[in-house]
Amino acid sequence: MEYQLLKTGKGQPIKMWTHGVPVEDEARIQLMNTASMPFIFKHLAVMPDVHLGKGSTIGSVIPTLGAIIPAAVGVDIGCGMMAVRTTLTAQDLPDHLFELRSAIERAVPHGRTLKRSKRDKGAWDTPPASVDAMWAKLIPGFDRITGKFPRLKSTNNYKHLGTLGTGNHFIEVCLDQVDRVWLMLHSGSRGVGNAIGTFFIELAQADMRHHIANLPDRDLAYFKEGSAHFNDYVEAVGWAQDFARRNRAVMMQNVIAAIRQVITKPFVTDAEAVNCHHNYVQKEIHFGVEILVTRKGAVSAQKGELGIIPGSMGAQSYIVRGLGNEEAFCSCSHGAGRIMSRNEAKRRFTVADQIAATAHVECRKDAAVIDEIPMAYKNIDAVMKAQSSLVEIVHTLKQVVCVKG
Repeated sequence: MEYQLLKTGKGQPIKMWTHGVPVEDEARIQLMNTASMPFIFKHLAVMPDVHLGKGSTIGSVIPTLGAIIPAAVGVDIGCGMMAVRTTLTAQDLPDHLFELRSAIERAVPHGRTLKRSKRDKGAWDTPPASVDAMWAKLIPGFDRITGKFPRLKSTNNYKHLGTLGTGNHFIEVCLDQVDRVWLMLHSGSRGVGNAIGTFFIELAQADMRHHIANLPDRDLAYFKEGSAHFNDYVEAVGWAQDFARRNRAVMMQNVIAAIRQVITKPFVTDAEAVNCHHNYVQKEIHFGVEILVTRKGAVSAQKGELGIIPGSMGAQSYIVRGLGNEEAFCSCSHGAGRIMSRNEAKRRFTVADQIAATAHVECRKDAAVIDEIPMAYKNIDAVMKAQSSLVEIVHTLKQVVCVKG
């Protein structure tokens, strides 16, 4: 059988595409809590990169009828991937890739300044024209949302557009199986998406204050269709997802411009490009019914649809084509999936381990990125094998440059 069936006792069944990959007990409990909610449609679908998450399990596809769980979408609303293929090949890259990494780091704000008194290095000081043009398209929707909820106005929004962030967000230069150069990046809706997510999670919990004690987890607080804030959340989450998509697009513009400063050979980015979310909610039709599908660390894999499944910063990544597997609500994994927490990775590994694991990659190799060490992630080959009925591999990418926040 292509999936394993986890029966919950109460609630809907859970179908797990996890053959050959580890699944922690805490993640199973979290999945069972979600499956027990009364509005789950048919079953939960669980991807092979599944692991415990805040709000809901990462690597889960949550189909709902007439209700939406803000914490299942989470606070990195619209987080996802973008990749473009260039007409460059490996031999067009400079001998020393540090120059290429430095150019990308100058072109895209990344990381975060922890001291509030200083300017945040992860935000623009003066955004460039490419950001201004993209922000202009987002202003009308932002004005509508902040007109209803003024506290969302004083967030990191305009100055975070076209910026990378921290954690597992990255920009990479990769080579495919025939040595063509690809550019790939991973980011979401940044500070404003976090603020929107946090605000509506708290609002859902407040709206349910009389019922919250009956929930298996307070993070499963939900808005029912027709309730006061359901439409407000749908509008706000839709805007944040649009911000995230545009954030990736403007970042990619600036990465391409940076690379042109280093590589003088003319090149174009051809038609093979993908920009896909993996933390989001949208209306879809499955089994003949219009439902809401929340993908928490999962990618849409409709038949013929291209998607991106990145490995860790030391492993290969994949451009995939969806097989339209209806049992999985036409979804696939969003990456390799962590097998240990960030703190556990920092306890277990050293800078020497990080240097060895990323020997083939031009990237940071200091103590601050040990939590992203490849060994903190599941084996991407096992993850791909477990979802062979969900996607087919179109391109295999290996990174040669990686920029982390």
